[in-house]
Amino acid sequence: MAKKFSFTLKIYYEDTDAGGVVYYANYLKFLERARSEAIYSLGYTNSSILERFGVLLIVKSCNIEYKKPAKFEDTLEIISEIKSFTKTSFLMKQSILRNNEIISDAEIHLVSVDKNGKPSKIPEDLKKKLEN
Repeated sequence: MAKKFSFTLKIYYEDTDAGGVVYYANYLKFLERARSEAIYSLGYTNSSILERFGVLLIVKSCNIEYKKPAKFEDTLEIISEIKSFTKTSFLMKQSILRNNEIISDAEIHLVSVDKNGKPSKIPEDLKKKLEN
């Protein structure tokens, strides 16, 4: 079973539209921050993965469902977990919660690619840390 990662963030005025509601594209930024923090919690950075293993983890596709709006000064929690792996990619589910209620769900397909952008095997050490 894959690890669950948690990331908390606060909504600032700059994240919202004129009505104080989070602009829809900003959710993608929040999800990216949560994925980066998950990598950091494993002792890696995106740069160190490239240096050590010669690969980058990139988003191939993203499907997001907005259930309720986040608003100015909300505190949100993003839960990220790996749902499945292939040799070169993995599917991640990310849920954004406010007061333990899911306000958005996303499914992100990430691919390991080499410096030339070609699919490359997920480094075994990284995969083990993501799984445990």
